[in-house]
Amino acid sequence: MSAVQLIKVTEEEGEQRLDRWLKRRFPQMSQGMIEKLCRKGQLRVDGGRVKANSRVEPGQEVRVPPLPNPAEMPSAPYRADGDAPHISDADAKMIQGCVLWKDEHIIAINKPPGLPSQGGSGQGNRHVDGLAEALKFGFKERPKLVHRLDKDTSGILLLARTDRVARRLSEAFRNKTTRKIYWAAVAGKPTPAMGTVRFALMKAPGHGRGGEGEKMVCIHPAKINDHPDAKRATTDYALLDVLGTRVSWVALVPITGRTHQLRAHMAELGHPIVGDGKYGGSSQENLGDGWGAQLGGEISRKLHLHARQISFDHPISGKRITLTAPMPDHMKRTWKTLGWNEADVPADPFEDLA
Repeated sequence: MSAVQLIKVTEEEGEQRLDRWLKRRFPQMSQGMIEKLCRKGQLRVDGGRVKANSRVEPGQEVRVPPLPNPAEMPSAPYRADGDAPHISDADAKMIQGCVLWKDEHIIAINKPPGLPSQGGSGQGNRHVDGLAEALKFGFKERPKLVHRLDKDTSGILLLARTDRVARRLSEAFRNKTTRKIYWAAVAGKPTPAMGTVRFALMKAPGHGRGGEGEKMVCIHPAKINDHPDAKRATTDYALLDVLGTRVSWVALVPITGRTHQLRAHMAELGHPIVGDGKYGGSSQENLGDGWGAQLGGEISRKLHLHARQISFDHPISGKRITLTAPMPDHMKRTWKTLGWNEADVPADPFEDLA
C-alpha cells in the first residue's frame, strides 16, 4: 500500500479529465476505483471534492490516497507490471474494424451499440478506452477519447493520438465548434417539424451506486432557478421522414453535451426514441403526444440512436473535416422495414439555418 501523495499537474500534461490523468500516472487504477474514491472524497484537487470527469489544469495539486500495489490488484484491467491491458485477438480485430478514418493525429471509429465508451465497475477493459491499445497503429501511446457516447448509442467517436491534439479537440468541443448530427427513430410525429428543446437536465435522486441506473429529469427553463443542480441543455431537431403518425425519422443536434440529453429531451416532448426502455417506458402508448418506445417485434429491442455525422476543424491543419458513420445493422433493418432511404434526406437539414 502506498502513502498519500500530493502531485502537481505539469505543463506538459496540460488540461485533461481527472480520470485520464490518473490512469496515465497509475495504470492499475480502474474507472470504478477512481469513481469510488471521488464519491468518498479521498481524491481531491486543490483540497476540493471532485468527480472522475472533472478537469485538472497545470499547476493544480491532486491528492491521491493510499493505493494498493499493482500486484495486489489482479482484477484490475491492467497487468501487474503496469503495461498495456490484455486484449483478445477477436476484440482487437473488432475495434480495428470500427475505424472509419485516421491520420497521424486523430482516429475516428464507428462505435457499435452495446460497447461502452469508458469502463465502469466490473466491466474490465472491454470498452473503447480499454481497447484503444489495439488502435496504436505504430504509435508508442494509445489514443485518447475526447468525448463519449452512451453504451447503447452507436456512431462516430474521435480519439486523439497525442496529448496536444486531445487538448485541442477537447477545447473545440467546449467551444462548440465541433458539430454532431444524430439520427434517431422516435415514437409519434414531432410538431412542428423543426424545433429546439431547451429543458434543463438534472440527475434523478436514488439511482445507482456507481452511476448505473442513472436517469435525467427535465426541468422547464422557467423553473431552473428552483433547482440548483439543474444544468441548461439545448437540442435542435428536424423531422426527416414519417410513417403515418406512428414513428418518425429525426435528425438531432446537441448544442450542449449533457448526459442522456437527446433521450431525455425527446421523451419529454412525448416522442421517446424507439427502443429506449429507460426514457420511453415499456408500454405501447404513453401519456404524451406520441407513442411509447415500443413498436413491436425486433424493432423495439435496441436503442435507435446513432451519431451519424461529425464536423470539426482539424487541430493541426485547420481544415474542416466532416465524417459520416454507417448505421448499425438493427437500424438498417428498421429503415428497410419502414421504407426509409438514406439517400432521400439531406446530410445536414439545419444547414440553411446556420
